[in-house]
Amino acid sequence: MTILVKLLLVIQVLSALGMIGLILIQHGKGADMGAAFGSGGSGSLFGASGSANFLSRTTGVLATVFFVCTLMLAYFGHIRAVPSGGTSVLESAAVPAPAASAAVQIPSGISAQPAAPTSQPASSAAPAR
Repeated sequence: MTILVKLLLVIQVLSALGMIGLILIQHGKGADMGAAFGSGGSGSLFGASGSANFLSRTTGVLATVFFVCTLMLAYFGHIRAVPSGGTSVLESAAVPAPAASAAVQIPSGISAQPAAPTSQPASSAAPAR
């Protein structure tokens, strides 16, 4: 299983680097405006419209490979994280119950009864502005 995870990591890194390179090579939508006014740089390597199709399709394929590798790595990471008992870490953690016989010590100057709320007279005067 570790060989498969390492292979997926290598494929993911290579596809990420390939996507970075292809995205940096591609021209934006406004790049063809310069060719319309005579710069002539749009038909350099792949032709006037061939570069957009080839580079965008290759970027899409590499993005698909990247996302599939990401999903597979997340799946294999989840399988390896589960302990051999078949339960999760939270379910296997034992929480001790609080002891029922433990009495709360109240200091000698404080009463155990809650204080009655004091009622304050409602003021009929409007607040000053």
